[in-house]
Amino acid sequence: MDLKKTKLILASASPSRKMLLERAEIDFEVKVSGVDENVPAEFTPAQTVECLAERKGEAVFKLCPDCTVISADSIVSIDNMILGKPADDEDAKATLRRLSGRTHQIFTGVCLLSGKKKEVFHSVTDVTFYELTDEEIEEYVAMGESRGRAGSYGIEGKGVILVQSICGDYSNIVGLPVAETLRRLKKL
Repeated sequence: MDLKKTKLILASASPSRKMLLERAEIDFEVKVSGVDENVPAEFTPAQTVECLAERKGEAVFKLCPDCTVISADSIVSIDNMILGKPADDEDAKATLRRLSGRTHQIFTGVCLLSGKKKEVFHSVTDVTFYELTDEEIEEYVAMGESRGRAGSYGIEGKGVILVQSICGDYSNIVGLPVAETLRRLKKL
């Protein structure tokens, strides 16, 4: 697939995903699906992100069947538990205490739709946090960056100071494994 000749739609309202595709110099439009994001409780993190990415992509593809659609969903997981977006600052602090000094996983599911072709996959990146003091957690949460973020942090912002190491695709942590997505899209 020639990405220069394809009308590409990003089925996501995520500013981080938009930024990643713009940095890759990809031309695209944004259309948000607004689908229900509830999944069965027994789903693994991988099943959850793949299901939600596919659901979002299919909803937008129905509206734009002549386009190529990229959709994605990301979650943070530790101890096989999915950590959602914090309800408030206290919830964000509790999440960061749980991640402090430990390794967690970022799962991103991606769905690619074009014509009669569909591909769904996921990427996993391990992120290890430094041991965080209560003062560091308080300061970080007070900046407001943890609001609306799965795992209560954003690595592309000030959250980078929390991270000791990563193993895997950095862009996956931000919200879309860009290189893998574009390679798969070209083969689609």
